[in-house]
Amino acid sequence: MTHLMMSSTLSALKSSILIITLSAVLQTGCDVSPFNNPYPATDVGEPILYAAFAERPKHLDPAVAYSSDEYGFIGQIYEPPLQYHYLKRPYQLQPLTATDMPALHYLDKNHQPLPDHAPEAQIAFSEYTITIRPGIRYQPHPAFTQDMPGHYLYHQLTDQQLSAINTLTDFADPQTRELVAEDYVYQIKRLAFPKVQSPIAELMAGYIEGFADFSVQTAKLDIRELNHQHLAGVEAVSRYQYKIRLKGLYPQFQFWLAMPFFAPMPWEADVFYAQPALKNKNISLDWFPVGTGPYFLEENNPNRRMVLSKNPNYHSDFYPAEGDPGDREMGWLDDAGKALPLVDKVVYTLEKETIPYWAKFLQGYYDSSGIASDSFDQAIQFSGTGDPQLTPSMQDKQIQLQTSVSASVFYMGFNMLDNVVGGDSERARKLRQAISIAVDYEEFIAIFANGRGVAAQGALPPGIFGYQDGEKGINPVVYDWRQGQPQRKSLQEAKRLLNEAGYPNGIDPKTGEALLLYFDTTAVGTDDRALMNWYRKQFEKLGIQLVIRGTDYNRFQEKMRTGAEQIFVWGWNADYPDPENFFFLLYGPNSKVGQGGENAGNYANPQFDRLFEQMRNMPNGPARQQIIDQMQALVRQDAPWLFGYYPKDFALYQSWYKNLKPARMIVNRLKYGRIEVAKREQLRRQWNQPLFWPLGLLLLVLAGLLWPLLRSYRRRQQETSL
Repeated sequence: MTHLMMSSTLSALKSSILIITLSAVLQTGCDVSPFNNPYPATDVGEPILYAAFAERPKHLDPAVAYSSDEYGFIGQIYEPPLQYHYLKRPYQLQPLTATDMPALHYLDKNHQPLPDHAPEAQIAFSEYTITIRPGIRYQPHPAFTQDMPGHYLYHQLTDQQLSAINTLTDFADPQTRELVAEDYVYQIKRLAFPKVQSPIAELMAGYIEGFADFSVQTAKLDIRELNHQHLAGVEAVSRYQYKIRLKGLYPQFQFWLAMPFFAPMPWEADVFYAQPALKNKNISLDWFPVGTGPYFLEENNPNRRMVLSKNPNYHSDFYPAEGDPGDREMGWLDDAGKALPLVDKVVYTLEKETIPYWAKFLQGYYDSSGIASDSFDQAIQFSGTGDPQLTPSMQDKQIQLQTSVSASVFYMGFNMLDNVVGGDSERARKLRQAISIAVDYEEFIAIFANGRGVAAQGALPPGIFGYQDGEKGINPVVYDWRQGQPQRKSLQEAKRLLNEAGYPNGIDPKTGEALLLYFDTTAVGTDDRALMNWYRKQFEKLGIQLVIRGTDYNRFQEKMRTGAEQIFVWGWNADYPDPENFFFLLYGPNSKVGQGGENAGNYANPQFDRLFEQMRNMPNGPARQQIIDQMQALVRQDAPWLFGYYPKDFALYQSWYKNLKPARMIVNRLKYGRIEVAKREQLRRQWNQPLFWPLGLLLLVLAGLLWPLLRSYRRRQQETSL
């Protein structure tokens, strides 16, 4: 009996191995849904955009947030009165919640109207009148929830109510209300309120009438009292119209009206979130914003994912019907006139490591990706002329490569207060010019930026009014124009300037040894050694010894504030697309030392300052361009900066992701994107077919190993039985 059972078991085992092996082999070519799909089956076929984040944004309060990762979220939730046209370049402002562009009027010191062309000396105030569209409503939110008599249900929560609340979605019956002009006024009060700690409060105090006084008057108040306080320079004149009064002229203020700082905030939100019990449950404005934009933050789980969902109350908004020449050929007008947003949901998944993020992008589970240094060669190759191109493997997947020069500049700065590299003497100027030639930023871009940059020729990056392309735009101190391209001057030219500066072959006549210069930096990690060695070698080409003084960020900032640095590296991202936003970095009264401004190198040239004051309030046009050209010539000659490079953004997008015109200045761009859902599903299946043949091969190998053992065992059993 035992022998019969054993024999039966062996037969069954052999049959099972054969069946499993054949099944695995046969299924190799079958179209089976991917087993590695990280998203639920309910997402299949839905217009959902999939992205990733590495760290939860610190602030989602529009009065406080001021970083790109924060703007990636709040730009889709909050709506200032203006926005940038999605397709037109250079960037053009247009109404968003406003009915028209703001009406601008000038006033004298007695607040009396002046003609539109009044002399600047007579203009004491600039008054902007903004009219907003009726009928715009906020996303559903418990801060608005009222009972029938009109009492707010959740502004004074009881212990019983709180016992059932753990997140914002636990509140029953979230309601809405209409956007009114007073909400914009209230947000500006929040910018001035000291306890909010807005990063632009100090700047706005210099422009908005009564802003500084309001900050002092409200310093000891609770935020729940803020709505009843009066701010002199800002007032709602009707339900849908408000005014902002600025001191003097500041035409760049219109650009601020397209930033989230000036988006509306309902007073109900502050009263609701001010309840200590909610703060203890992490229910705050920094976790759950409330706006009128195309999306609202439905889920905020920083340890897993964040989800933006379509605002059910979103007002009428449409994809632009016109753009620049060539936009139609690029497909950027295919959705002209369609209602926005074109995607119902945006799912951000936490990805702290670049390798799994990259792998999921290649599998089609993310719709876009940056290019990390460790995957750059897998994605990008350069042509013989130096143009970036996708590798064949990326082309096979129909990946889209998008490159654009960002409105940013990274530069090497000289402390103009330093007695060696600073000052306006010819000796110091020629030393700075020689260094500007010797430090080869084309090489820097190739080695340390994977080719993602353009050597800078001046203070203005491409895309900003005043930037000149071609021969007109080169820095003649550092470059020659040859064969249609800028070419860096020879090292011999740099050595000639160094000799004229009094440092022949880099020798300091005071010591008889190599000139010592000091480079202050926060780059103190082991990964930074190659970069620091590169900087040393650039100066060694002139015989100059560069001493690296690494320090922590706080100590570095203290050196900058006190002028204790000598040479440093700095950068600037445009707040708005105007030359004033870059040239003010070189304006004398904005010096870091003594003034606490953004002029980090403390450059002061009276002629440049006069031109800046003349240029900053001018409208764009030939007259402004002429002044900008003079300013560029001055700073190129004085060389307070070694201009460095303009970063170049590289981004990869799946072929099914549409309407992707480069638009780094535009923070509310998600509403314009469209996903070809059917194509995505098809390619995901194609790229993620389960591979059963390795399992089949393994089983065949096991069967081959087990079969002789089974035959031997069975033979022995038969012999024993006989």
